[in-house]
Amino acid sequence: MKLRCLLIDDEPPALKVLTTYLENMDNLELVGTCFNALEAMQLLKQHPVDVIFLDIKMPRLLGTEFIRTLRNPPKVIFTTAHKDYALEGFDLDAVDYLLKPFSFERFVRAVNKLTSGDSSPVAEPALPAANDNPFLYFRVDRKMTKVELEDILYIESVKDYIRIVRSAQKPLLVKRSIGSVEELLPEDRFLRIHRSYIVAIGKVSAFTHNDVEIAGQEIPIGKLYRHNIGRLSAT
Repeated sequence: MKLRCLLIDDEPPALKVLTTYLENMDNLELVGTCFNALEAMQLLKQHPVDVIFLDIKMPRLLGTEFIRTLRNPPKVIFTTAHKDYALEGFDLDAVDYLLKPFSFERFVRAVNKLTSGDSSPVAEPALPAANDNPFLYFRVDRKMTKVELEDILYIESVKDYIRIVRSAQKPLLVKRSIGSVEELLPEDRFLRIHRSYIVAIGKVSAFTHNDVEIAGQEIPIGKLYRHNIGRLSAT
C-alpha cells in the first residue's frame, strides 16, 4: 500500500527535486504540493496524508510551528537548509531531518525509516573542516545527546536498541537499528565484525580469527564478517 505524501516548500526548485525523487519511489503517492503552511492546512482538510516532507524556514509560519498546529499530525520528514532547527525538529518526533542539498540515496534512506519502523532520527554527521573529532547526535531520554566519534569504543545491538560503549563516559542506550547507525559512521574508523557489533578500528588492542579485544573486553567476530578482519591488520 502506497504512502500518501504532501510536499511543502516555498522554493519551486526544491519542490521540483522532491517531486522527482518521490516519483521514483513505488511505495509513495504524491497527494499535493504547497508553497507554505497555510496552503497545506487547506489541503489537509480535503486530503488526508501519511507523511509530510516539510521545509522549515518559510514565510508567515515556520514548518515547526505548522506541525504544532495539527491535532493529529502525520509522519514528518523535514527538508531544510538550516541546521539550527534540528533539535526542535527532533523534539517534534520527526522521522528524519534532511539537510539541503541532499541526494536521492539520502532521500531513500529517510523513506525506508517510514516503512521499517525505525523512526528515531539521527542528525547528519557534523564534520566541520577544522574539527578532528566529528560527532553525531542521538536521542536519549527525549534529549539529543552529542557523541564524539573519537570516544566510541564499540556499538552493540540489543534487540530494538543499540548500546554505545564509550571510553570516558557511561554507555548510551538508543532506540535504533545497528544497520542504520553503521551507514552514518566513517568506514575508515569503524568496522562491522558481527551482526550485533561495530567496533572502532583505532581502539582494537588485539584480535584473533574469532574475536577482537577493546579495553579488556573480548568481542566476537561473526562468520559472515571474517572477511573484514584484513582491514584491522592493514591499519
